[in-house]
Amino acid sequence: MELIDAVKREWTAVKTLSRVKRWVDPVSEEPDVLLPDDLETCIDQYGERTAIRFEGRSWTYGDIDKLANRIAYWALMKGLHRGDTVALLMENRPEYIAVWYGLSKVGVITALVNTSLTGKSLAHSVEIVNARMIITGKEHDGAVASLPPRLRKALPVWSFGGKRGRDFSHTLASHSDTRPAPSCRSRMSAQATCLYIYTSGTTGLPKAARMSHAKVRTMLRTFIAPCKASAKDRTYITLPLYHTTGGLCAAGVALMTGGEIILRRRFSASAFWQDCIEHQATIIAYVGELCRYLMNQPEQAADRQHSVRVALGNGLGQDIWKGFKTRFGIRHIVEFYGSTEGNVKFMNYDGTPGACGRVPPVARKHYRHVAFVRYDVDTQMPVRDDKGHCIRVATNEVGEAIGRLGDDEMSRFEGYQDPAASEQKILRDVFEPGDAWYRTGDLMRMDKHGYVYFVDRIGDTFRWKGENVSTSEVAEALSKVPGVETANVYGVAVPGADGKAGMASVTVNGYLDYKDMLDRLAAHLPKHAIPVFIREQQEAATTGTFKYRKTDLAKEGFTPKSAEDRVWYADPETGEYKLLTEETLKKIGNGGFRF
Repeated sequence: MELIDAVKREWTAVKTLSRVKRWVDPVSEEPDVLLPDDLETCIDQYGERTAIRFEGRSWTYGDIDKLANRIAYWALMKGLHRGDTVALLMENRPEYIAVWYGLSKVGVITALVNTSLTGKSLAHSVEIVNARMIITGKEHDGAVASLPPRLRKALPVWSFGGKRGRDFSHTLASHSDTRPAPSCRSRMSAQATCLYIYTSGTTGLPKAARMSHAKVRTMLRTFIAPCKASAKDRTYITLPLYHTTGGLCAAGVALMTGGEIILRRRFSASAFWQDCIEHQATIIAYVGELCRYLMNQPEQAADRQHSVRVALGNGLGQDIWKGFKTRFGIRHIVEFYGSTEGNVKFMNYDGTPGACGRVPPVARKHYRHVAFVRYDVDTQMPVRDDKGHCIRVATNEVGEAIGRLGDDEMSRFEGYQDPAASEQKILRDVFEPGDAWYRTGDLMRMDKHGYVYFVDRIGDTFRWKGENVSTSEVAEALSKVPGVETANVYGVAVPGADGKAGMASVTVNGYLDYKDMLDRLAAHLPKHAIPVFIREQQEAATTGTFKYRKTDLAKEGFTPKSAEDRVWYADPETGEYKLLTEETLKKIGNGGFRF
């Protein structure tokens, strides 16, 4: 049986890799081909087919191209040149894709700004890429108004329907919808920047990652083979288009094959499967917490009445993997790992539950630039030996994933717009003097079959009672407690105690029995990993892509600013969770408890 499983495992890897190779090899073989060249070829082939369905209207590939052409001519008329940047702040809508596609036709870079940003964070995102203009929609009048007056005055704003900018739709109507000559982007390399995509901003201000034309082309093509996508498929996207998973990886599965995108303005857990049924979706895009929100919905007939066969995304936890697949009847899950800017990427070819990827023997030569090294939670740096070199971990041992910097598509790190931010992600003199490696900031492990499992983010893991605590492990245990809808785990400082005590901010679905919670956690976690504090939030604090915000919560600690939130603590004297009062809060603050 083991031999049969091994044969199936390797055969699946070989087939999938060969198909992926056929799609992505042209990117490196055609160094002068840019993103708009690629998309124009697809549009010439699929021009009259429906490309996007959105809020009752269908857009053909030709429609998208014509709008993109108008945008390209507008850019030229406004004096934008190759290498200039325009900031795009807009919710999901077909015009979103047309904007970055159209600007790329004349060599202008589009910065895909996170739509949840306002004020200081928004101003930073616009300024760090030296944006010449802002394109937005009516939903973001308030965000535009929150910009400092100096920026509002310096940066022209063009809006689809908004009152805080010039009427973009009316202006575009006066421009030609025929294609601008390719000479408008002549003498450009495939390594030239095409897009800026920002880090999620879970900590600090967002960083703008450079995305070359070659990298964007690769992202659009990579997942076609694993999804076995064709022109018959309809890909349902509810993730924000400023995010690579939805805006490039999933969108590319459709656009590069002549398929359709079913686009929703924003994610709705209650409407998700009904939308899939109505529009006959066959592929869905996800991030892990999106799946958890769907699992938390009451069971209904629509859960299995859809035509979805493939789920494509990242971050699906092992604790809900099988349940998600079974409940919703998903035949194949294509889980992958990779940051927008990084050079360490994995893919789960065969749907093995919990694995974010695999390095099969047949592909080892393509992963020589990837290593897993021992990591010290206290110093938050890799461990060095007596010669000053990093130490590779053993099979199934947890270590930080790093990628050696090189010049090919697999190992290149294109960095951020801010050189200082780029340098912070580079680890030097790793295995030999002078070498340089990209730090993913993720702790991972690889098993004997080459399957890679995500363990935790660096900075999320903390030490308590002299032991390392994995926040993802604790969150997984909490998710199994009846009444817990979401769980965000982090470490907080406690007066008089070394290390950081575990704290979880949870949202509740129904009644939460704290005695039952403690019993369940004790059955699945070592004592040092059981949260000392539990905070009940009205709503989970997340980014636009459902990643939990931890930094601000950790700073607040066990004294939350929100009066609506209740905090419970594990009483060291009784071993029970008790509601935190002003009296006990003062006692803890004075070091009166020994947790």
